[in-house]
Amino acid sequence: MFESLTKKMAAVAKRMRGETRITEQNSKEMLAEIRYALLEADVALPVVKHFISKLKEKALGQDVYDSLTPGQALIGIVNQELVELLKAEENTPSFLQITKNDPHITLLAGLQGVGKTTTCGKLAHWISKKRKGKVLLVSCDTQRPAAVAQLKTLADSINTDFFMIEKSIEKDPLEIGKQALHFAKANLYDYMIIDTAGRLSINQEMMTQLKLLSTSIKPSETLFVLDSMQGQTAVEVAKEFHSSIPITGIILTKTDGDSRGGSLISVKTITQCPIRFIGNSEKIDGLEEFDATRFADRILGMGDILGLVEKAQENLELEESEKIISKIKSGKKFDLEDYRKQLTQMNKIGGLSSMLNYLPASLKEKARGVSSGNIDIKTKKQSAIISSMTKYEKRHPEIIKSQRKKRIATGSGNSVQEVNQLLSQFSQMRVMFKTINDSSLNQKTFQNLSNIKSITKLQRKKINKNKVKKRKKRK
Repeated sequence: MFESLTKKMAAVAKRMRGETRITEQNSKEMLAEIRYALLEADVALPVVKHFISKLKEKALGQDVYDSLTPGQALIGIVNQELVELLKAEENTPSFLQITKNDPHITLLAGLQGVGKTTTCGKLAHWISKKRKGKVLLVSCDTQRPAAVAQLKTLADSINTDFFMIEKSIEKDPLEIGKQALHFAKANLYDYMIIDTAGRLSINQEMMTQLKLLSTSIKPSETLFVLDSMQGQTAVEVAKEFHSSIPITGIILTKTDGDSRGGSLISVKTITQCPIRFIGNSEKIDGLEEFDATRFADRILGMGDILGLVEKAQENLELEESEKIISKIKSGKKFDLEDYRKQLTQMNKIGGLSSMLNYLPASLKEKARGVSSGNIDIKTKKQSAIISSMTKYEKRHPEIIKSQRKKRIATGSGNSVQEVNQLLSQFSQMRVMFKTINDSSLNQKTFQNLSNIKSITKLQRKKINKNKVKKRKKRK
């Protein structure tokens, strides 16, 4: 998402060189390019006009530091303005901090097909992981066939409770909501997440139904789910929803696709509702809490290395990595089972394609020739090939000859050529690890790697201490 906008902004920064001040003359073309780039990314025209006028007001006459070009200086101002545009208003409570009632109720609203049901599952998973609370998932979508079954399947996949609807009320969303709330209170749930019905376009029946449900349940938080591919129509849709029910936040979905995504900037500006989450993949853990500064950095091609580190810390099994490090350090051979574990670790953070989204544009440019999608498919294939081997074969890959290769290829659904490629790649990695182990730098290298676990533990302790302090302040 925003790839086209990112490229254009990077090109704009390169154009202006050799001047010491941003003037109307040298910035005219750049501002026109930024305007065009925003419009092309589906940002609404009134929002673009306001944004460009603020940029012009702040940029003109500003001195440029010796270490920067005027283009880079202007992009710096664009970055500041984007952060201002995207960040929540002052004194806006963070998500789950609004406590009108017990349990904390989150209602999701939006058009059909924007990903509300999947987002309910992702949100329940996020709350269970980050807040460690007891969550109840509720489906009030009585319109879409199999909507209830879909949410039930998602609930089962993340071991979250699901409110079972009685047959007598299965067509009445208002009654479902009331009974679910009574059930949640009686069973001491901390959080309740409600999925609602949508339509392909704004529909009076849907809005009336949603309004009645919102008035009756009185949710702590009502989140408008926005599809990043909705384009210019998203603004009118958001206005309609916001005028019917009190929306308190926005979730942007499907940001891992080829969408332009400018609708997020428009909807945030028009509704003045804070952006709560970004859906960055189809996986159940593909939901990240929104951070305006980091998001603006990504749009302008500066990357989000901190986000990548956090994602790695959340998903990587450091104990497993430490075992492999200790094994190599002791002189034992790195085997195919160890190699498969490393492939699994990479897939846990979304594969190479996901990692590239967090990198600065300059590094992405260097990786342009690499098809990240193909590499991710290849790692999955390699994992399947290794899974088709016996334990002995994984530990002693040198015994894998012609007949064994044919069996492994057939068992994993791949070709013998792909088995050969895996074994060749593995041999190269084994040689590399042997070189590291034999190196005079060995002790220092492994010492640094083994420190990762202790550093991460310290970071987590600090985060937990800060959380405890915040909770005490709230009380």
